[in-house]
Amino acid sequence: MYSNDTIAAIATAVGESGIGIIRISGADAITIADNIFDSIKDKELSNVETYTAHYCHIVDKEGQVIDEVITLVMKEPKTYTTEDIVEINCHGGTVILREILDLVLDQGARLAEPGEFTKRAFLNGRIDLAQAEAVADLIQSKTEASLDVALNQLEGGLSDKVNEIRQNIISLLAHLE
Repeated sequence: MYSNDTIAAIATAVGESGIGIIRISGADAITIADNIFDSIKDKELSNVETYTAHYCHIVDKEGQVIDEVITLVMKEPKTYTTEDIVEINCHGGTVILREILDLVLDQGARLAEPGEFTKRAFLNGRIDLAQAEAVADLIQSKTEASLDVALNQLEGGLSDKVNEIRQNIISLLAHLE
């Protein structure tokens, strides 16, 4: 069942790295991020332009700084899921990622299921089924050739061919009628 709630997940591989990303998508994404966002310049994410990055601290309920981050704000409808999206780019330690994700979930987001961001992109009409499948192929690519095939499919190569064949069949059926 498709739900219109706000979802969140760690969007990078979990482990020790320089950068980790928490992605939030849904109608309340910006509000949720605003609640844990402590701007260095007294900004509110709800008042910023789309496709902008903002330096800030992420703070817990007591106002304790968890990490200093760059937060990206992308407003609907021109986003991957066609919903509001906030990405919190933090340090990539597992404890930091988990703490920030827990703060986001405490603010009302639901933990996203694997592939749910792409599922929303599909259900919201941003990508078709072949493109959604291409995302998984892209992630799992092991060779340059498999990467090229997945990118072509993601850009609509397969869908374009299927639509061309469909139009030819419709034309033939109309001619037969």
